[in-house]
Amino acid sequence: MKAIYLDAFSGISGNMMLGALIQAGVPASWLEEKLRELPLGADAFVMRAEEVRRNGICSVYVEVVLPETAEHRSGHHEHETHVHRTMKDIRRMIDQAGMPSRVRENALTVFQAIAEAEGRVHGRPSDEVAFHEVGAVDSIVDIIGTAWCLEYLGVERIFASRLNTGSGFVRCAHGIMPVPAPAVADLLRQWPRFCYGAEKELTTPTGAALVTALADYSASLPDGFAVQSISYGAGTWELELPNVLRVYLGEYRGQAKKEPVLLETNIDDMNPQIYGYLYEKLLDAGALDVWTTPIFMKKNRPAHQLSVLVDSSCREACADLLFRETTSIGIRVIPIDARLEAARHMAVVETRFGPVHCKVSAWHGQLTQVSAEYEDCCQLARKNNVPLKAVQREAIHAFHARIGGEPYEKGGLD
Repeated sequence: MKAIYLDAFSGISGNMMLGALIQAGVPASWLEEKLRELPLGADAFVMRAEEVRRNGICSVYVEVVLPETAEHRSGHHEHETHVHRTMKDIRRMIDQAGMPSRVRENALTVFQAIAEAEGRVHGRPSDEVAFHEVGAVDSIVDIIGTAWCLEYLGVERIFASRLNTGSGFVRCAHGIMPVPAPAVADLLRQWPRFCYGAEKELTTPTGAALVTALADYSASLPDGFAVQSISYGAGTWELELPNVLRVYLGEYRGQAKKEPVLLETNIDDMNPQIYGYLYEKLLDAGALDVWTTPIFMKKNRPAHQLSVLVDSSCREACADLLFRETTSIGIRVIPIDARLEAARHMAVVETRFGPVHCKVSAWHGQLTQVSAEYEDCCQLARKNNVPLKAVQREAIHAFHARIGGEPYEKGGLD
């Protein structure tokens, strides 16, 4: 699977992440076009990406320039404006943009992590927290822009190193705060960190949330990580140490230690409308798959067998949902000896209707399945007033034309 490793020896911020991913191959013009789809207004920001050198290292520096702050820039740009938005506002904005599901979920996961951290710091429910720096346009660009970059590159797994937090004090919306700032300290409660090289904030709230919400910790490059390229995203300041985020892009062939289990329960007395809601909750909690099977129970009573495939790390959370959301009073836990998975990544293809993401699967290095992203195809079918199957068919053929092969019969569309 496609993966990246974040080597944060000089910390991490949102613009450092964007810079590294742009240098890794994401076209800055494409990214800005995607970000323009956000309901922020045509003149809400200008994104600039330029090649710079930090201690001789060629890197990309990204700056989000806002109309009201063009004359006042200092520090990491996440602290330049103080627009207040709640988590509800952020969700509404992302929903209105109509982005692919994985972009949406990655972005919301990061925002939710910050909301919960800010809520704990200020003693308020996460949905009621009014974001300050993180609710501002520049940080929205950083988070959603990163989600789009991951999608473009087809990244399915993220690893990250210890984070250099910096030291000293920083000025933020609530005044002078120690480094790491309270929200960063909360986000990094269980993440390895260190302090070296500068009395400045090297890891920002956005940077900390991107790592803790999306990445797995690895002290160094994970075993089974085949590096294909190395890129650098520049921070704002010139420091004694290179103020860059180093990103390794490659294929991860290692096997994570997973212990899948199957949770099963038979239900004969629940409103069937609940199942759709329950599916979403279980998948959000980490379930790998959820399905129901019609069965007959004792006294020949019609019922449903609800099955939930989970990794052992998510077992308790999913079991808790089953007891809270259903009428079940008992769950069977069935160990699964093994689970075979084809390697997968996302590819973007251009069709006459517009760009479509395709999920590409391979087994032992051989292409086995290509499927066009449903939400992308639906959006383009509506926009162009054409049949959905026409968009799907063209996306599949565009992918195979790009690699110079014929459509794989099993995954083809009639």
